[in-house]
Amino acid sequence: MDITVAVDAMGGDHGTHVTVPAALRFLRDNPDVNIVLVGLPDALAAELIAHKVEVGPRLRIHPASEVVAMDESPQLAMKNKKDSSMRVAINLVKSGEANACVSAGNTGALMATARFVLKTIPGIDRPAIASLMPTMKGSETLMLDLGANVDSSPEQLTQFAIMGSAMYGAIKQSASPTVGLLNVGSEDIKGNEVVKAATELLRQTRLNFAGYVEGNDIYKGTVDVVACDGFTGNITLKASEGVAQMFSTYLKAEFSRSWLSKLMAMVAMPVLKGFKRKLDPRRYNGASFLGLRGIVVKSHGGADSVAFYWALAQAVEEARAGLIQRITDQVQQELQHLQAADAAVPNA
Repeated sequence: MDITVAVDAMGGDHGTHVTVPAALRFLRDNPDVNIVLVGLPDALAAELIAHKVEVGPRLRIHPASEVVAMDESPQLAMKNKKDSSMRVAINLVKSGEANACVSAGNTGALMATARFVLKTIPGIDRPAIASLMPTMKGSETLMLDLGANVDSSPEQLTQFAIMGSAMYGAIKQSASPTVGLLNVGSEDIKGNEVVKAATELLRQTRLNFAGYVEGNDIYKGTVDVVACDGFTGNITLKASEGVAQMFSTYLKAEFSRSWLSKLMAMVAMPVLKGFKRKLDPRRYNGASFLGLRGIVVKSHGGADSVAFYWALAQAVEEARAGLIQRITDQVQQELQHLQAADAAVPNA
């Protein structure tokens, strides 16, 4: 089945100079994918001319007259810019003209607009932002929520875990992914009341719930899915990015300290290149908005064309896996199971 992706071509720090080259390369590499570039027609036409490419059956332009700025208020953008490239791209998913939408635009505006247009899956209170993280095992861990919900109830944390399990199972073809709840320790006595209450709910589900995990377990690959509230998740993500940047900075400084260290860098270059390929953050660009009735993938605003390419790959992978239906089915099954378990408990 061919997959069609609606690209918010105007979004991000670099707009069409990143989104269009990435889309063109993705089309060349994936003959079963179609791309709809959504944005200002003149700007898109100029970019295609610069790359000596014409529109055709697999590539077309869908006009939008407005652009949401990266620092624009999400509420105002949703209310006042109904013909923005972001909104039009999401509308294409709602109408069924596209299987997924990818944008590097304003995160708050994208989430607010996507939630308003697409609505949430029955049984899901709030969407969550999910992303894959590399692990020391060479595998990947799916983590959510990474910033959509600063405060989350035990029920919402349970929903995040269910959605994460469904997503990991769909894209990794895993029958029973292990799920952990992020906490300050692995012992049952640790954590706040919300986390403890969520644990009790998760133990009643049919998920492969492994209990509490700590921050270092994310990169150990202790579990397949790590669930947490958006406040904790976003801090964890930003701290991880900071450590990676610090490591890279220190490594470059050490290898350029003297002629001997520069010589050592040349000798170690094959190893360093392999290390860089394995942990290149651009390969993990693309956060999924789970819980919506359509696929929406958020690329980092400062992404280059390589990073945006991987965001497109994430969206297509989710579409091919039938992610929305997988999440919908699993949410309904787990909610029915929890309701049946509650009904079976005699009144005190």
